[in-house]
Amino acid sequence: MTVSAKMIVDKDFIIGAIDDRLYGSFIEHLGRAVYGGIYEPGHPEADDMGFRQDVIRLIQALRVPIVRYPGGNFVSGYDWKDGIGPVEDRPKRLELAWRTVEPNYVGMNEFAAWAKRAGTDVMWAINLGTQGVDDARQVVEYANHPSGSYWSDLRIKHGYREPHKIKTWCLGNEMDGPWQIGQKTAAEYGRVAQEAAKVMKWVDPTIELVACGSSNLSMKTFADWEATVLDHTYEHVDFLSLHQYYGNPNNDTPTFLARSLQMDEFIDSVTAICDYVKAKKRSKKKMYLSFDEWNVWFHSREQDTKLDPWQIAPPQLEDIYTMEDALVVGSLLISLLKHADRVKMACLAQLVNVIAPIMTENGGSAWAQTIYYPYLHASVYGRGQALVPLIQSDKYDTKEITDVPYLESIAVHNEADGEVTIFAVNRHLEESLEFDADLRSFGSCTLIEHLVLEHADLKARNTASAPFAVQPHANGGASVDGSKVKASLGKASWNVIRLKVNA
Repeated sequence: MTVSAKMIVDKDFIIGAIDDRLYGSFIEHLGRAVYGGIYEPGHPEADDMGFRQDVIRLIQALRVPIVRYPGGNFVSGYDWKDGIGPVEDRPKRLELAWRTVEPNYVGMNEFAAWAKRAGTDVMWAINLGTQGVDDARQVVEYANHPSGSYWSDLRIKHGYREPHKIKTWCLGNEMDGPWQIGQKTAAEYGRVAQEAAKVMKWVDPTIELVACGSSNLSMKTFADWEATVLDHTYEHVDFLSLHQYYGNPNNDTPTFLARSLQMDEFIDSVTAICDYVKAKKRSKKKMYLSFDEWNVWFHSREQDTKLDPWQIAPPQLEDIYTMEDALVVGSLLISLLKHADRVKMACLAQLVNVIAPIMTENGGSAWAQTIYYPYLHASVYGRGQALVPLIQSDKYDTKEITDVPYLESIAVHNEADGEVTIFAVNRHLEESLEFDADLRSFGSCTLIEHLVLEHADLKARNTASAPFAVQPHANGGASVDGSKVKASLGKASWNVIRLKVNA
């Protein structure tokens, strides 16, 4: 059986400019994401502030543009004031979202310093569960106001003369969820989010704000929640959030590899709701989307129920990712790129140890999981403009999803560097895919490299003892004749075909 697909792209048919923040990530005070992840004083790789430099190097290679912090479910019970001032004076709190003890060794100032060392920006989530409007204005003043006020001068007293200049702020987290501390109805949340947004922008008019969308697509209030929240906040916020995780608990790999089609539908639905509210309000403003929690997550869900409560930084949500997980993450990245006109921020949740591309051992090594590599390739080579992919591909059906193309693909044009990069996943589990791409509008191109991530065992994983069991190679074998690209994409593979546009 020969499986084939063709793609045509034109440099003038542009989906949208890719905001660098599409490749953002997320660190929550959960499990070993902070303590034992980015922060481990006494580790051989710890710097003067206790941050692990081996982890920082892995993050720097990813070119992560922004990191959402400090939660997540954690934030709805978090008092940001517990994390400022002398560390020895900070309280230890019972953390109810994940049933741990939070020692508050790392707070706003430390995390802002870490972000600079890691080469990233901070997306700060405020607490709209147990806190409200007053704390919202105070935390912006502490973080961003230069000096001459109570909270800004307190920051200076704490040793941080220069403001942190945090630009992007989330108005709470998953406020529709019954698991959330301070759960609210859409109307309750919409009102407090509107008022918090108003005073936050009065303190600092330069900031951008993200309102909470539904916690996930399966929420019974989905769509009504978005419409009601936007009815209150539309003119006050800049983004609406989306959260969704994908898994393969039934070991149905063909369906699992098709999950990006469901992400496409989710994004299209939320975009339609935003445009409905825009029309209803006769607004000229376009609402953008922040897909600020997404990933594969299912391996660790049962394991965490066995942990004893009230520990500091126990190992929670430590999914060990497989080759097939990497294929799904690559497909989801392509889905985000296909919506680059409206999805301007996204956060792979999370960054270290907790459902993460990077894993560590306490006191030991740090390594890249399988999902690290598609994330790395997309972030490094997926900057510029996303081009409309016209694709003809053989298809298959699954138990849940029909007409699934074997090819998932998109092209990105980086005009500044004179490069076009094709990202492509072959979903076929048994056959190579004969791939033809027509870049007719670009004229003559030269192949830079064809990177491939593949493995004979779809359940193969990277571990501390075998950190490079799954890693990409540059022997893809694509060929270029003028503006025509040909490649045989191996079965169940992630491919990055980089091309130089000849002057």
